[in-house]
Amino acid sequence: QVQLVESGGGLVQPGGSLRLSCVASGNIFDFNIMAWYRQAPGKQRELVASISSVDRINYLDSVKGRFTISRDNAKNTVYLQMNSLRLEDTAVYYCNAKNFIPRRDAWGQGTQVTVSS
Repeated sequence: QVQLVESGGGLVQPGGSLRLSCVASGNIFDFNIMAWYRQAPGKQRELVASISSVDRINYLDSVKGRFTISRDNAKNTVYLQMNSLRLEDTAVYYCNAKNFIPRRDAWGQGTQVTVSS
């Protein structure tokens, strides 16, 4: 089972930026989709951004134009560049690796992002 370790979270003011990193213990190219989810207090976990093994990218509508997901297969790392952060971006951000055949689904432990003035 692949291990995912997130880093890069922290406290930032509105309008600021953070870059999250997710390092995998195995080849991320072995997974169909790498993604970032987030979960705010009292809310369900939601998909923020995803990138497929052929670099097909999708974003949550509210982060389009502000967040950028990317991957570095050589480093087994997925990034989430977050710009123009808003109060409502505050959440725990989780990295996810998903493969369909065979079925595999791995999660990181999460990293806290707090946007506050």
